[in-house]
Amino acid sequence: MRGLLATLLAAVGAIAGAGTAVAADDVPWSVSTAANSFGSDRQNYSYTVDPGGEVQDALVVANSGKTPLTLGVYAADGFTTDDGRLDLLTDDAKSTGVGTWVHTPSAQVTIQPGKSLQVPFALAVPAGATPGDHLGGIVTSLKQSGDVDRRLAIRIRVRVSGALEPSVSVDDVKIHYSGTAIPFAKADATVTYTIHNTGNAILAARPSTSLVGLFGAGRVGSMHVDDTPQLLPGESWKVSAKVDGVRPLIRETGTVTLLPLLTDAAGSTGTLDTVTATAHAWSIPWAALLVLVVLCLAVIALVTSRRVRRARTSRPEAA
Repeated sequence: MRGLLATLLAAVGAIAGAGTAVAADDVPWSVSTAANSFGSDRQNYSYTVDPGGEVQDALVVANSGKTPLTLGVYAADGFTTDDGRLDLLTDDAKSTGVGTWVHTPSAQVTIQPGKSLQVPFALAVPAGATPGDHLGGIVTSLKQSGDVDRRLAIRIRVRVSGALEPSVSVDDVKIHYSGTAIPFAKADATVTYTIHNTGNAILAARPSTSLVGLFGAGRVGSMHVDDTPQLLPGESWKVSAKVDGVRPLIRETGTVTLLPLLTDAAGSTGTLDTVTATAHAWSIPWAALLVLVVLCLAVIALVTSRRVRRARTSRPEAA
């Protein structure tokens, strides 16, 4: 099952690079990056590799329990979950990227109690790999009764050399105007849209939304919307933004503006050129129009009634 972490939430922290030594209270092992020429106390694995290139590194697994521990070891592709966290595919799901590039000497290791074991692995980038960012991880897994898979993992981020072309788009912008029964009163609107990572770099986006009525009147902005999570190339993220205080000004134009956020290997975040998209929706003040129609009908009835009375009083009397 894709992304199943079962009872082990600590794996998410490992995948996201929350620490070099990852463990949980209810598991008897921890994982960390090996200290070598790439550095010590690394939060995760991060490489820049040419197509066809190879990297040698290692994972350290420590058994803090009182009995020998046998764990499965495998690599998997990464993805962003619906709640915005980075996760890794389980071993029964098919990887097509980093999960197929990483190889260990064995698919299983045994660590004695109180001991640690360094597990070497090789990362071989295919000659035809697409330039840009690729995300996966190396996973240690303990199978238990009931097919519960308890996992600890560390993220592997690979930037394949070549032209880096980060880009993002905003699509399928829709505006829903709630309307109001009170003439000319303000109402709420909701703007929904989908953000797509259309480039080859992992990035996030900072969205903002505004609505403006006919002839540019009544401009209002949406309530705060959080930045998107880090989106892998090809991934998308749905957003719903609430806009308060919208006046019924016949025709609303909604504008969504994205500020792309790109984080480099050193952890510094920069911004790219903003991206915008617009949509339109009717915000007709039906209540006010109904009142206006009723008033017009009343005026017409009054004028007609007066004309009829005048016509009657102006008739000549019969001889």
